[in-house]
Amino acid sequence: MVNPSENPFLGNASSMYQSKAALKWIALAFSLIIGIASVFYTNSIVEELKEREERYIDLWAKTLEYTINPDNSDNLIFIVQEIVAPNNSIPIIVVDTDGKPTIYRNVNVDSSRQSAEQVAKVLERELSIMEQEYEPITIYDSQSQDQQDYFYIYYRNSDLIYRLRYYPYVQLSVIAAFVFFGYVAFSYSRRAEQNQVWVGLAKETAHQLGTPLSSLMAWLEIMKIDDDLKDKEVTRELEKDIDKLELITSRFSNIGSVPVLTDQNISKIIHSTVSYLQKRVSKKVELVFDCKDDLLNAEINKPLFDWVIENLCKNAIDAMGGVGKITITLKEGKYGDAIIDIKDTGKGIPSGKIKEIFRPGYSTKKRGWGLGLTLAKRIIENYHSGKISVKESVVNLGTTFRIILKK
Repeated sequence: MVNPSENPFLGNASSMYQSKAALKWIALAFSLIIGIASVFYTNSIVEELKEREERYIDLWAKTLEYTINPDNSDNLIFIVQEIVAPNNSIPIIVVDTDGKPTIYRNVNVDSSRQSAEQVAKVLERELSIMEQEYEPITIYDSQSQDQQDYFYIYYRNSDLIYRLRYYPYVQLSVIAAFVFFGYVAFSYSRRAEQNQVWVGLAKETAHQLGTPLSSLMAWLEIMKIDDDLKDKEVTRELEKDIDKLELITSRFSNIGSVPVLTDQNISKIIHSTVSYLQKRVSKKVELVFDCKDDLLNAEINKPLFDWVIENLCKNAIDAMGGVGKITITLKEGKYGDAIIDIKDTGKGIPSGKIKEIFRPGYSTKKRGWGLGLTLAKRIIENYHSGKISVKESVVNLGTTFRIILKK
């Protein structure tokens, strides 16, 4: 992993990215707790209101039964005005012994505009709903000559109860939508800020390399003029190193600006990179390039694409401990795109770490900065509109990276 003492600039960033997943789970847990508490609290209020409405309906029923009795006519006006009439929220349907509605209140019917059949259908539908919610209240009709005549009062929860019951879910949905759009906006802002940092860092690096590189090129020209030095191996090797530094400067310069993509033969580029690396890595490392189609072309920025292949190969060498085999396969995909697989025989990547390897600051090397794979992903996906991923990885058997480039 990244050692903060050796990487003072990325120490805190590495810790932040490593704990990012844990922070997401903590935030999700808090959100669930808040949501459950909100639903529980609202439901407790709903239950209290339901009990209150049940008591009110029971009182309403007893009052209705009381008003039917002619012996209670003294207080009839008061009862009707203060108890029966004020119910303007709880839907109620009173039916007789034959099941025929006789009284209904707060039911969505308009007898002045609807026919008797339409009103009957609405009442029937409401009765079926009420039957499922509560048992009807039975009251005795004392005025009836038939001692078996009863009225049945059907009712259901008021619309207020329904609104309160669904309110927490609506509230949570609104909050979730707000959090989602806020997260998207924050992520976009963060990516824009990261892009500025990448561009600034790359341009500054290219600028800093430019001065000593110019000086080295001047010294090389002086050495070539000197008859004693121009044909010596040190001069030739210095020229190779200067060419490499120029390539590195070109890479950083391309990252710091919009790179120019040109139609390139992928096979030639990979073959050139493999040949360069083979002479500079341990003899215990075998580099194999298996080209299935040497005519595949794609829009590529050569210095940056070279960098990706070189970076993946060097990571593979580190994963193998300097001993093993790296196989690079190039083939044409189903839709004419170029598929490049880079397979090693290294220690592999645990399944839980595969999603983290492309994050800035993640590294398994003690002196690693954790930027190589991040840059590779940026180069392939942002600049070449391609895709890079871990095709497969088995611990102690090896890893295969896959690059897909559009034709």
